[in-house]
Amino acid sequence: MRDDRFAHLSILCVEDEPGVRKRLVNTLGFYFGTVYEAEDGNEGWKIYEDYKPDVILCDIHMPKTNGIELVKLIRKEDFSTPIVMLTAYATEIYLLELVNLHIHHYLVKPVNRERLIEGLESALRGQISGKMRVCSGVVLDLDRLVLVWENQEVTLSKREASFTALLVRHGGHVVSYDLIEELLWSNRPMSQDALKSFVRDLRKKLPADIIENISQVGYRILCEKK
Repeated sequence: MRDDRFAHLSILCVEDEPGVRKRLVNTLGFYFGTVYEAEDGNEGWKIYEDYKPDVILCDIHMPKTNGIELVKLIRKEDFSTPIVMLTAYATEIYLLELVNLHIHHYLVKPVNRERLIEGLESALRGQISGKMRVCSGVVLDLDRLVLVWENQEVTLSKREASFTALLVRHGGHVVSYDLIEELLWSNRPMSQDALKSFVRDLRKKLPADIIENISQVGYRILCEKK
């Protein structure tokens, strides 16, 4: 029977050893809805830019661009996507660098299925439970489609919840109009007027003005006013 805990999520697996990568991808395919694979950091960066996966599983030692260099590139603009690192060396210098790069979990090779899934569960605890911290005291419950704030609950539509989650996962960085259209309006074209009307209605439901519009660019979560 298929395990559906991660079925709504996508994952990028970056590993330079073909045999190891194949085994990982086969295992991940049993759990995740979409699995992207890359053989080095350069290819991994391109896939990350194109698809923005929900979680990244990445080896450290690779040719061209290694795992540490790849994570540094990602963390320049994205502090929220969970990253799990694979390493053959659990040395202090590597672990310190992983902590500084906000790595959610690391696994020492060789790794079996049980340890792999335990590591991913640890990194993805919020996404699995369906609850996400939006701002201080504000939690989005994706399973129930409600925003919880000071013991109050605000009911959201599925698209409103997905839009809020998209902004949260980008950690305060701007989500472009194009990405919003691609992910939330894939079934039909999205006009600027339709998006503005949608955001205006959502803002009326929120406990504070935490959605900021960057003119001609997109939207982001802004919690400084919390």
